[in-house]
Amino acid sequence: MTERAPRRSRLRRSALSAAAVVTLAAALLTPAAAAAPAAPVAAPSAAAAAPDIPVANVKAHLAQLQSIATANGGNRAHGRTGYKASIDYVKAKLDAAGYTTALKTFSYNGSTGYNLIADWPGGDTSHVVMAGAHLDSVTGGPGINDNGSGSAGILETALAVSRAGLTPSKHLRFGWWGAEEYGMIGSKNYVNSLSSADRSKIDTYLNFDMIGSPNPGYFTYRYDSALDALFRDYFAGIGISTEQDFEGDGRSDHAPFQDAGIRVGGLFSGADYTKTSAQATKWGGTAGQPFDRCYHSSCDTSANINDTALDRMTDAIAYAIWTLSAGSTTPPTGTVFESTADVQIPDNGAAVTSAVTVTGRTGNAPSALQVGVDIKHTYRGDLVIDLVAPNGTSFRLKASSSDSAPNVQTTYTVNASAVAANGTWKLKVQDVGPQDTGYIDSWKLTF
Repeated sequence: MTERAPRRSRLRRSALSAAAVVTLAAALLTPAAAAAPAAPVAAPSAAAAAPDIPVANVKAHLAQLQSIATANGGNRAHGRTGYKASIDYVKAKLDAAGYTTALKTFSYNGSTGYNLIADWPGGDTSHVVMAGAHLDSVTGGPGINDNGSGSAGILETALAVSRAGLTPSKHLRFGWWGAEEYGMIGSKNYVNSLSSADRSKIDTYLNFDMIGSPNPGYFTYRYDSALDALFRDYFAGIGISTEQDFEGDGRSDHAPFQDAGIRVGGLFSGADYTKTSAQATKWGGTAGQPFDRCYHSSCDTSANINDTALDRMTDAIAYAIWTLSAGSTTPPTGTVFESTADVQIPDNGAAVTSAVTVTGRTGNAPSALQVGVDIKHTYRGDLVIDLVAPNGTSFRLKASSSDSAPNVQTTYTVNASAVAANGTWKLKVQDVGPQDTGYIDSWKLTF
């Protein structure tokens, strides 16, 4: 995981409610939800539950990464021989397991970087479930927890898919990213290289950056409530209470996918934040100490791993892959696309916009598209609010008035059935009167 950067709001999309989550989970686990493409691919039966991933196998991959670092100057960093040897190791395992692999190159800081993409044959390629992890270390150490752990976890899960002969409804793809430690360079390159059509085919991206921290926490990515609930429910089933992650905001490879409007989820066991007393009571370990005292240090070796956390996290990865890849290819009703980026509204000035990118829908928007608006403003009567569709069609949500109350916090309903659902939608807001100020706090579209 990269060094901490200033926290910033970013685009996210999430399921609407706990009820929707329950409905989604039921749909995901139902065999009848399998797609029926021209060349039928059977979804796993209810009996084909996710396997228990042997932690010894994951640790064997970590031992190989440690050996590679030791033989290559003590690290596996971008532009160094240890990184190329690491990605060659992973690729060889996947090639032997029947994956279609592609080594994608990019250039950064005067060196060639490598991403590895592995596709499992079969499944509906218009609905992709993708899992990824960065494979590079910092130059100062071998990077076994950061992020050999996530890389080894998804590698062994991918090999378990092969061993099981899994025939998922959705298409499975795995990615190992280079130059993450320089600011998610590899994953940004991959996302930017995709056409808008190919981006829209990725239903879900799951990121795993540090899953074996020696003083571990159990954190879930909070950006999509359905994916968050999927992991929370898994851990609840084995008696572990999770927390939502804030330490990793904008610091790992989910960010480029999220910025492109792809829903993201993931797991994290903690980096340089300090474990609290409450967390030590809940999870064990040592309060007052970092989750990983060797974060970005030379001591991030194969000895810097908590086997129990690594085991639990990798089993959770497999659970998510098996569950999501067997899911319905139709997005559930109640899907929410939301922007939480603050946008200042000039006083008595030009209109401003906030954008939300909708992907993965089929056909046109609904006749009762819900537009949830949260605008903080000292005099809402000055505000004119429009929803602008991807094709430029404008829907007036609110005209100016003499309403002197503050803020606009409500949900509008518009008939957008003549407009294609996928694309970039904008909330357009203009302050047409003097002396009052405010900003767009957040807004969302509910399909």
